Amino acid sequence: MDERMKIYDEKMTKSYNNLLSEFGAIRAGRANPHVLDRIMVDYYGTPTPIQQVGNVNVPEPRMIQIQPWDGSMLKAIEKAIQKSDLGINPTNDGKVIRLVFPELTEERRKDLVKEVKKKGEAAKVAVRNIRRDANDAFKKLKGTEVSEDKIKELENDAQKQTDKYIREIDKAVEEKSKEIMTV
Repeated sequence: MDERMKIYDEKMTKSYNNLLSEFGAIRAGRANPHVLDRIMVDYYGTPTPIQQVGNVNVPEPRMIQIQPWDGSMLKAIEKAIQKSDLGINPTNDGKVIRLVFPELTEERRKDLVKEVKKKGEAAKVAVRNIRRDANDAFKKLKGTEVSEDKIKELENDAQKQTDKYIREIDKAVEEKSKEIMTV
């Protein structure tokens, strides 16, 4: 791959990986520790991810258990989860915090699928914008030492990469939607 194209390919990869991390935060009926990825706990004045202040495990398909290494962190973790957009009330027994995920209703599943599709569309728009930026940059090469054929080749490479990432995004959206609709 041409050096000039590599920059844009990396940007498209980042857009795709960002979408996958967003999908990881969408809960699909069963407990997934990644729903906690974005939740920060105040650890002695420093915002810290929950995974760095205790053990996070999934003892049952619909439960996440958090066992802080420092017992004094229980209240802070509980408060951070309550403030988050997770929509689950943590239970605290003095040693561990449990998050029990309720079974999703059909209506909630459909809303989540819509959300997944919306995020997928946003990722596709981001990839297309990167292609546009790449093509604009390649057009500016006209009149330089770069040949017309090389510019055309770069534009074709940009289109091929765009098509590849759009297919990947569609596949990821389809897989996540299927996972959400599976009871």
